[in-house]
Amino acid sequence: MEAATALEVASGSTLKVKEMSPADAEGPPASSQQEPGSPFPQLLSPIEEHPKIWLPRTLRQTYICKVGDTVNLLIPFQGKPKPRATWKHDGCALDASRVSVRNGEQDSILFIREAQRADSGRYQLSVQLGELEATATIDILVIERPGPPQSIKLVDVWGSSATLEWTPPQDTGNAALLGYTVQKADTKSGLWFTVLERYHRTSFTVSNLIVGNSYAFRVFAENQCGLSETAPITADLAHIQKAATVCKTEGFAQRDFSEAPKFTQPLADCTTVTGYDTQLFCCVRGSPKPKIIWLKNKMDIQGNPKYRALSYLGICSLEIRKPGPFDGGIYTCKAVNPLGEASVDCRVDVKAPH
Repeated sequence: MEAATALEVASGSTLKVKEMSPADAEGPPASSQQEPGSPFPQLLSPIEEHPKIWLPRTLRQTYICKVGDTVNLLIPFQGKPKPRATWKHDGCALDASRVSVRNGEQDSILFIREAQRADSGRYQLSVQLGELEATATIDILVIERPGPPQSIKLVDVWGSSATLEWTPPQDTGNAALLGYTVQKADTKSGLWFTVLERYHRTSFTVSNLIVGNSYAFRVFAENQCGLSETAPITADLAHIQKAATVCKTEGFAQRDFSEAPKFTQPLADCTTVTGYDTQLFCCVRGSPKPKIIWLKNKMDIQGNPKYRALSYLGICSLEIRKPGPFDGGIYTCKAVNPLGEASVDCRVDVKAPH
């Protein structure tokens, strides 16, 4: 009785060896066959090298390609004399109109010009030499973009948020979904903006919507090939209305922030050189905003082109442009408002350059 023994090899293929029965063991060492018209039997070539398939490492896991891609797989093998290589698809013979095979001395090529989803499945390569046979399997998965979600519905709108629900697509593109992409568009601009990507649930609450705008929403499905080509859009718009507010002023005492001018940073004495611009700084506060007046030796210098006075956010400055020997003296900054006045002084000395 015959029995088959399977040996797993490191190359990813399986070698099957048919054991010999005692009757076969007593026979001649080489098999023979009778040619028609010949009185003598002809001996078959002895097996010099067992058949073995060297399956590339990249094909030991599922081979994934997109619809329309070309599949061109080269599988090396060994065996002497040249073994017979055959292919099957899911246990059946290949469709010659879609798949072509070229067998060489030491390799076999599986070629599909434009892959379709029907080409997905398990392909088995068998290399046979006499009673010895090596096999290897390759899983091919042909994928494409998923279909759009079947529907999307605006469930609720409150405040500046809107809740959405949708149903999964009928066609996932022959691949697992990576999630959903949710987008929003306001009716004023009509531009779509992505709210979130690769979201796995089929409901989501969009928040931080702008008061006074109306929004539409759409959802894409996504797999390894990318986003679905189309997306359903909500039939209803989400109107973000401004909530009515009532301001109650009863019992609230209005605080009076009025105050007389007060200098928080005084002027500082300084010494400068003839011909070099000099600036004086001080800080003042007060409400209402005080009027700033600059004096030199108690004389108003407002409007004098030699001086430039600035006041911003309580910081007062006076620029003395190219001072001369007669520009030294006592400078005063006075702040005045209806509640009072305040002033600060400093001394400026102008020296000739060495």
